[in-house]
Amino acid sequence: MSHSNALQRRQALKFLGAPIMLPLGGTALGSLLTACGGGGDDDHPVNMTTASFTAMAAPSLSVPADMAKTLVASKLSVSFTDGSTQDYALSYQPFFTTGDLVPDGKGGTILAGGYVDFAGKAIIDTTVAGKERQFFSDSPDGTSLLKLATTTTVTGVKGNTVFAVVQFEYTTWAQDGKTDMYGRLPSPIAVLTLDQDPATGKLSLVKYHNVDTAPAMGLWITCGASLSPWGTHLSSEEYEPDAFTIASNAQFQAYSLNLFGDATKANPYHYGHLPEVTVNPDGTGTIKKHYCLGRISHELIQVLPDQRTALMGDDATNGGFFMFVADKQADLSAGTLYVAKFGTGFSLDPAAAGAAVTWIKLGSANSAEIKLLADTLKPTDIMDVSTTDPSDATYTKIWFNGAVQWVRLKSGMDKAAAFLETHRYAALKGGSMAFTKMEGTTVNARDKIAYSALQNMQKSMVKGNAAYNAAYNIGIDKALNAGGILAHTLSSGQKDAANMAIDSEWVPSLTKTLLIGEDLATADALGNTANPDKVGAPDNLKFSERLRTLFIGEDSGYHVNNFIWAYNVDTKVLSRLASMPSGAEATGLGVVDDLNGWTYITANFQHPGYWESIHGVVKSTLEPLINANYKNRFGAQVGYLTSTSTSMKLAKTSA
Repeated sequence: MSHSNALQRRQALKFLGAPIMLPLGGTALGSLLTACGGGGDDDHPVNMTTASFTAMAAPSLSVPADMAKTLVASKLSVSFTDGSTQDYALSYQPFFTTGDLVPDGKGGTILAGGYVDFAGKAIIDTTVAGKERQFFSDSPDGTSLLKLATTTTVTGVKGNTVFAVVQFEYTTWAQDGKTDMYGRLPSPIAVLTLDQDPATGKLSLVKYHNVDTAPAMGLWITCGASLSPWGTHLSSEEYEPDAFTIASNAQFQAYSLNLFGDATKANPYHYGHLPEVTVNPDGTGTIKKHYCLGRISHELIQVLPDQRTALMGDDATNGGFFMFVADKQADLSAGTLYVAKFGTGFSLDPAAAGAAVTWIKLGSANSAEIKLLADTLKPTDIMDVSTTDPSDATYTKIWFNGAVQWVRLKSGMDKAAAFLETHRYAALKGGSMAFTKMEGTTVNARDKIAYSALQNMQKSMVKGNAAYNAAYNIGIDKALNAGGILAHTLSSGQKDAANMAIDSEWVPSLTKTLLIGEDLATADALGNTANPDKVGAPDNLKFSERLRTLFIGEDSGYHVNNFIWAYNVDTKVLSRLASMPSGAEATGLGVVDDLNGWTYITANFQHPGYWESIHGVVKSTLEPLINANYKNRFGAQVGYLTSTSTSMKLAKTSA
């Protein structure tokens, strides 16, 4: 819908039971044009001037229960042109806790977050004799909330049919509490059919469907996700397995065994790519994996408004900033892959001018041809790799995963290297492979600015570290564990490093720092090692065009409770919206400005009660509470932010 058409529509702004119903057009929040019923109210609208979030305080041990649950004590504040204001309290509404039996849409139930093998058979946890059970995840992550343009056919929906796609990154432990299961199970992904109450916006789960991941050869450590502009779920595969050391990788062998029943069958080149899920009208889903967007530590992709340009986080040490420009709109199956090279000027100071960005073309390909290469090539067919200096001028020194390596490309293997050994090839071609844990990516389309989260700024970003390379032009004097957020100016008319035009009007050309956290010299009384009133290890990012707000979810070992933040890009105000259970990561962050007129903020969390050294002060108090709330720490929740009342309605007319 064009802005001009949208502005002609009169939509009520409501906050009834959960979500916010925003006007479909306008800048900032536009005009609040209401139709509250009768008397020509439409002729006398009261315009909304601002909408902002009021921060909540961080929970404390004075109320231990608040630290052991998802706490939402923030408010949405709205001002109107008649001078009045209204505040609305927020809360959290889960769809389910993993390990729950939820409706399968066929009159039965299914295990939420349950793991299945390549054939769809349940994978059983046998670590406690006599208590065998299907594995289920304690780590839900990327979530996409959407509707379909076609008629839906799901039994049990009384209002509007909407869907959510939810992926489950991993499970932390087997039920014996000792057996490490990280990355050892094939990640499930599910389609939720939700009944949206047209009067209140409330969402209720009516069907849970496991997507068959066999067409994608199973999924590996699915982390953050985004909703594509064409309504599909763009998943991720994090920490691609190193093909050169796969024979000694016990984690990957366990993954292969659980997926295929054979510890040697899984091919590392089938993982580390971008899966895409399409929801069907009956509440099922289909999946395909795109092999042409680079084999990197995919965390959270953002497709820009042209529906062709995609920016990609790379959750690695010696990670890069990557861009893909598709050949066709709404089709990621073919295109050109680039890696960023940064000029001088990178700084943690938000007032600094920033660093210019140029782009190195790595190659052009389609998914099918790279899949064929993945099927047929071994790593030694593509390049030679040495972890010690071979004293051979035909090798090139690179920085890879926190250490130095030497690589030599085999003849005719540029395309295979670009798309299957992307980290090594990008370093070989001169990309700035300097970042540590570049995670979520999102876009502010109106201002043409993209944002990237750096969970922390360590190792390869720190001058003098063994992983640091001064030629990358990304260097800080001291590690910043609390991390920060970068802002990238998006420009048209850009050329790559070979002086060839880049076919996109949304190319990052300048990178600055937007926000940073603050490490504490000594832990505070609660145990925080990063300032709890600033961002700490930001991970998920989503931007709301309507609210002019950047939403930030944390994955921190530096905050005793991880938070969700709202940062208004106009007022520069950072507001704490929510606090996750202690030891849990904030995940599944998503913002949909208009879903049948309602606006939603989705939010999940992972592994509650995952105790680290910072939890020494709180563990003994909180562990019994978290055990009681979340299935002895084996359960986690999928849900969304809501209001505390089912009777609130944001809509104003003149007197």
